[in-house]
Amino acid sequence: MLSSIPTKRKVVFLTIDDGWEQDPGFVRQVRDQRIPITVFAMRDAVEAKGAPDPAGGVGQFVGAGKWGYFRDLDAAGAPVENHTLTHPNLRALGRDAQQAEICGASKLIAGHLGTRPELFRPPFGNYNTDTLAAARSCGIRWMLLWTATVQPGGKIAYQVPDKRLRPGDVLLLHFRPNLARDFRILVKKIKRRGYELGNLQAYLKALSAA
Repeated sequence: MLSSIPTKRKVVFLTIDDGWEQDPGFVRQVRDQRIPITVFAMRDAVEAKGAPDPAGGVGQFVGAGKWGYFRDLDAAGAPVENHTLTHPNLRALGRDAQQAEICGASKLIAGHLGTRPELFRPPFGNYNTDTLAAARSCGIRWMLLWTATVQPGGKIAYQVPDKRLRPGDVLLLHFRPNLARDFRILVKKIKRRGYELGNLQAYLKALSAA
């Protein structure tokens, strides 16, 4: 389990969770600017089963492209990884139920995108030893948390007292309204602070080989 990537280089890693708001402008942004991001897709959000958290505002593109949207992101260079089927608190579930959530999501993503996820992010960051065992049984190699969240307007909410970026930080965003705008603000902010955007998969591959 990792919440940051061990490195001394001034790089940070952008990850985006759930999948409710499917703005085609965001796909173009990622593709045209070749920005490395990693997506953690949750089935119910991608398929718009239920309703997104209203705290992010009213969306224009909820469920607009469904799995086709995530195929487009994957084709733009944004790997699509596992964030469960229904976004439960995994600590409240037994191992079999956790395995059903994680393996079910991996099977679904592989069916739609042709690649089985190797990364997993537990909903709410909640997990236990059963989660680790279930994830391994589903072919997951890395479980990834985060060091800071990104709020509407591109505002970074740090989890460290000095409120600054550190090498290897993993930033968590969500597929919310105005993501394309907030993403532009965030990328400029990161670069102004002297940081680059890292390719998460490449760093994890190097970590595995070390």
